Amino acid sequence: MWRDIGLLYRMELLPSLRTPAWIAIGLTQPALYLLLFGPLTERIAATIPGYPPGGAWVVFTPALIVQLALFSSSFTGFGLLADLEGGVLERLRTTPASRIALLLGKVLTNATHTLVQAVLIILLAVLVFDLRAPFAGVLLVLAVAALLAVTLSSVSQALALRLRDEDAFLGLLNTVLLPLLLLSGILIPITSGLAPDWLVTASSVNPLTHVVDTGRAGFRGDFALAETATGGLLLLGLAAAALWWGTRTFHRENV
Repeated sequence: MWRDIGLLYRMELLPSLRTPAWIAIGLTQPALYLLLFGPLTERIAATIPGYPPGGAWVVFTPALIVQLALFSSSFTGFGLLADLEGGVLERLRTTPASRIALLLGKVLTNATHTLVQAVLIILLAVLVFDLRAPFAGVLLVLAVAALLAVTLSSVSQALALRLRDEDAFLGLLNTVLLPLLLLSGILIPITSGLAPDWLVTASSVNPLTHVVDTGRAGFRGDFALAETATGGLLLLGLAAAALWWGTRTFHRENV
């Protein structure tokens, strides 16, 4: 199985190495958020009570990395739909390759892309906006981004294989991703000092909110169990469930 995963991972990754422009294209949107929206958060952090501690860039940068993982991973199912249409997946399923390898080859490639882009975003924030974060916190945020990429990419692959229709897949993603993004406090933190009580309550039941909070705690050097355990354990559980569902879907679906 591990050999199959390595072979399929390399097969998926090589086109990206040959055309690294795809990484730059995926980096464009978060870089624009960092450059054009990030400076606005400095004024918000300085003037509005209830803004999380640590400063504007310590709060905004890890949240932006979570947003990067959210969007770059959720749309990976379109690649699987292209493989289905071109008969690529059908040919792979006729080989002795492990079914979990068929999933993990794509999932790990997407996680690699996400990590590269996350590192570039952090470097940009450090060089341009003088971001200061502990090295352990940076590693924590990168681990969160990788786990989130694995989780969402697995779900995206499973959904694409179930739906087998680009329009239905896109409609479902747009319906789910927008509330997840707005209720996670990625752009503006949703705290009792900034938002009405009902919005704070709605945000607290959003799993992505706790993932963002874990990243922010790491960037400000707060590794207390209460700050990191909720988001970390929740993300580990979601990743395990997503991988189980994705693997089960690859086993059961007839291509």
